[in-house]
Amino acid sequence: MRSIPCLLALGLSLFCPPPQALEIEKIQLPDMGDSAGAIISPLQEKEFGEAFFRNLHRQAEINQDVEIQQYIENIGRQLASHSDTPSNPFHFFVVMDQNINAFAGPGGYIGVNSGLILLTEAESELASVMAHEIAHVTQRHLYRSIEKASKLSIPTVAATLAAILIGTQSPNMGQAALMAIQAGNIQFQIDFTRDHEKEADRVGMQTLAESNFDPRAMPAFFEKLQQSTRYYGKGVPEFLRTHPVSENRVADTRGRAEIYPYRQYPDSLAYQLTKAKLAVVTAKDPKAAMQHFATLEMQGTSEQRAVARYGMGLVQLQNLQFAAASQIFQQLAEQYPNQPQYIAALARTASESHDYEKAGKLYEAALARFPNNDALKIEYTRSLLKGSRAERAKQVLQSLSDGQKDQPFYYELLAQIFADLKQPGESHRYTAEYYYASGDTESAIMQIRLAKQQPDLSFQLQAILNERLNFFLSEEETRRAER
Repeated sequence: MRSIPCLLALGLSLFCPPPQALEIEKIQLPDMGDSAGAIISPLQEKEFGEAFFRNLHRQAEINQDVEIQQYIENIGRQLASHSDTPSNPFHFFVVMDQNINAFAGPGGYIGVNSGLILLTEAESELASVMAHEIAHVTQRHLYRSIEKASKLSIPTVAATLAAILIGTQSPNMGQAALMAIQAGNIQFQIDFTRDHEKEADRVGMQTLAESNFDPRAMPAFFEKLQQSTRYYGKGVPEFLRTHPVSENRVADTRGRAEIYPYRQYPDSLAYQLTKAKLAVVTAKDPKAAMQHFATLEMQGTSEQRAVARYGMGLVQLQNLQFAAASQIFQQLAEQYPNQPQYIAALARTASESHDYEKAGKLYEAALARFPNNDALKIEYTRSLLKGSRAERAKQVLQSLSDGQKDQPFYYELLAQIFADLKQPGESHRYTAEYYYASGDTESAIMQIRLAKQQPDLSFQLQAILNERLNFFLSEEETRRAER
């Protein structure tokens, strides 16, 4: 497997490792816009971002675990609120991929790969990467060297970005997708620039420090990544010769970091728990994962040892060792009653062992204490569906915060709820929304047509189905016309 040089598109920086070493390559995808410098409207920018995110679901595995999602959103919001444009809309998410990637797309969509999170040794290192990506967005790097965007539709641009992203991880698929786009005589300009990276470092450093994270984590993490480039030997890609994580870049960020007074920046418990969960979810060898956490349990603070026990419990739950997992989570929930992750893990264990009555009691008690916790609500909804309690599942799901109601899993759960409630028209409708949110417009059209075939549809539902079908068909026709 060859190494893929990093590109910059839309102010996007991706980090991807070589086959034999952890490595970060700055990717800059082609900035898109017209040569006269016309500014994209806020509405168009929003639509670009949403279309890009939908297409990304087809090309990469986007995390659907709401606990992990809540953590990355919280740290992202903390940073964004101290950026130079805090009113800018941002959307943070995790890509389940072991490659060391992070990227900023249109509309403020910022993704971080699970591999990068696991590589970090301190929360401030993760925050430094996210602050850098936030700076790409706030400094409008997406729109600085763009060409011919006025001639491109939103679906085409979104598909192009997704294709380029595939190209960094699966060269054959990415090249095929780009060739299909080029066959439609659509041209893109790829612009490699160090200035964007320097500016993102400088602005990101300020955001990092003002958000109560360690500014010294940025040069420390860059240095770690810079050292890893040595594994390439003589075969260093051309991009690393022109856009390396260089000694100068490390020195520049270190010099800026030294301006700030030194102090300790302890990691949050949420960061530790997120890393533990990701380590288990992405582990290829459960025995090695268990040994890893067993070693950690023998060292560190009491809180860190508790996180290690949490990891061990997750491994046991994954291996269907319900009694052992339940014992660990019960102890943790009693020891740390204000930590919802431990209570959720205990309830999840009961649900996966088919003790839905116990799971229901645990979830209800947990939601009484943490009424705004969306992760608990999602897990409880899934448990209720397994226990054939669709009406209660509907009530719980509808109490989610608005920010969760545009995610694919939300529509997927609604579709299952209405199927259990014997309302096939609504079930097909929300299955269509699930496919559309996942970037599959053709399947969405098919589901809407199936919904329209159901008997006894209300006038209101018929109107909704007609409107959505026309919308999906229009978007699909535009996409096909530009192939």
